[in-house]
Amino acid sequence: MSTTPSIRQAPAARENPHVQLGDPAPRSHWVRWTVIAIIGGGVGYAVFVRPFFQKGGAPRGGARPALVSAEPAKQADLDMRIVALGTVTPVSTVTVHSRVDGELKQIFFKEGQSVEAGAPLVEIDPRPFEAQKQQMEAQLARDTALLENARLDLERFRTLLGQDSVAKQQLDTQAALVQQNEATVKLDRAQVDNASLQLAYAHITAPISGRVGLRLVDLGNIVHASDSTGIVVVTQLHPITVLFSIPQDALPRVIEQFRADVPMVVEAYDRDGRTLLATGKLVTVDNQIDSATGTVKLRAEFANDDEKLFPNQFVNVSLIVEKLRGATVIPSAAVQRGNAGTFVYVVGNQRTVSVRAIETGSTDRGLVAITHGLVPGETVVVDGIDKLRDGAAVDLVAELGKTAGGARAAPDSAKPEGRHSPEGAQPAHN
Repeated sequence: MSTTPSIRQAPAARENPHVQLGDPAPRSHWVRWTVIAIIGGGVGYAVFVRPFFQKGGAPRGGARPALVSAEPAKQADLDMRIVALGTVTPVSTVTVHSRVDGELKQIFFKEGQSVEAGAPLVEIDPRPFEAQKQQMEAQLARDTALLENARLDLERFRTLLGQDSVAKQQLDTQAALVQQNEATVKLDRAQVDNASLQLAYAHITAPISGRVGLRLVDLGNIVHASDSTGIVVVTQLHPITVLFSIPQDALPRVIEQFRADVPMVVEAYDRDGRTLLATGKLVTVDNQIDSATGTVKLRAEFANDDEKLFPNQFVNVSLIVEKLRGATVIPSAAVQRGNAGTFVYVVGNQRTVSVRAIETGSTDRGLVAITHGLVPGETVVVDGIDKLRDGAAVDLVAELGKTAGGARAAPDSAKPEGRHSPEGAQPAHN
């Protein structure tokens, strides 16, 4: 009889004889994890590896031509400009004050209204001044009558003196009385004129043509000649001027043109420097340089018919001193500055770039004049410069677009060949 002990099987083993006690996890689990790993690898490639190659990426250590934009140097006329910050300044600004004391009875203007010189603005109660004028006129009439009577007496005394009927002293006294009355009448006339002037001051009119601002005193208030605030401010808007400052180094060229009576155009731009607000002319140059800033003030005048310039507005001023004829110009973005000075990247026939030292002149609207180092027709890099070095190979964006010819890229790219994405991806055929 065998003595080997019997081994009892688990219920699961009895039901499925292929599963034994202590076996590893079912094979289906391993298949599941393998599929997940494959999918994760594909996602990682699509997210990280493939975009790197599409953006001009080659594996590290690879050398691919840099994708750049380039433009040829051209020959064109260029304005020599001096750019400065200016302040719009009215030709005349008047704060209207009352010259007499009294109650503000009427207001004839609307706030913000344009008025002509001499137009009525406000009226101060005129009755006290009318009464004063009448009083002065009555006093003048009385003293005039006394003067006439004194003159008649003087004539009688002269007749009687000829008849030896009065003393010479009495005649002289009467003559002095006539002169006294004449002086009194003259004083009375002056007082009547002064009363008329005070009455006229009660009717306040616009001293200049312009626009009235917000009223500073309301109807019914008592105004005084000593008030510091005034009643309203009138500002002339047509024409209007702009004050700006230029460096003292630029002054000799401006003075030379100014003395030669050459009109110099001045353009006023908005704060961003993009929108042209008005075009005017230079009218005057200050007589001294500010020693604190090393600048000199200039004044330009603008017609301002459309009222785009407003008093105390800050504007960007561009003074056109003279025009350069037939200058060699390139975009300002192509000009680089380094330790060796100013330079550009010139594209050669072999699609490689070389560093070229240049000398620049005036700048106007994104273009810069080249006085030495370039000739018209040579191509310079204007975009993608940060990727370049002397002798680097380049591909031009415009030429890549022509080479593509509307062909589609590889099936894994939905973009037309020869066009790069905003992220800077290289065309598929590179």
